[in-house]
Amino acid sequence: QVQLVESGGGLVQAGGSLRLSCAASGRTFSSYVMGWFRQAPGKGRDFVAAIRWSGARTYVADSVKGRFSVSRDNAKNTVYLQMNSLKPEDTAVYYCAASVGVLLTTTPGSYEHWGQGTQVTVSS
Repeated sequence: QVQLVESGGGLVQAGGSLRLSCAASGRTFSSYVMGWFRQAPGKGRDFVAAIRWSGARTYVADSVKGRFSVSRDNAKNTVYLQMNSLKPEDTAVYYCAASVGVLLTTTPGSYEHWGQGTQVTVSS
């Protein structure tokens, strides 16, 4: 059974940084793509970033490019989302998700497994 557990959210001032972690367990993830999404109150779930467990391919949404980056630690089965220069509009619940395959898909429906989410609040 796949389990994804996010951590690292919290309250930060605008301009600050946070690093989110997603600990994955339950199977071998070498053939998976891991994604980060976010959902603000009253809005849909938006793609943020994705990374393959194998290889160096990553993809970051234009809305956060240059401020956010995604990485992984295979030994720890953990994926990270480094968020810098945070803005109030980055406030949302951030979710980690896993998709079988190699495509760095941005569609929430393409991800089979989801974590419970972690709240990120950026104050102005």
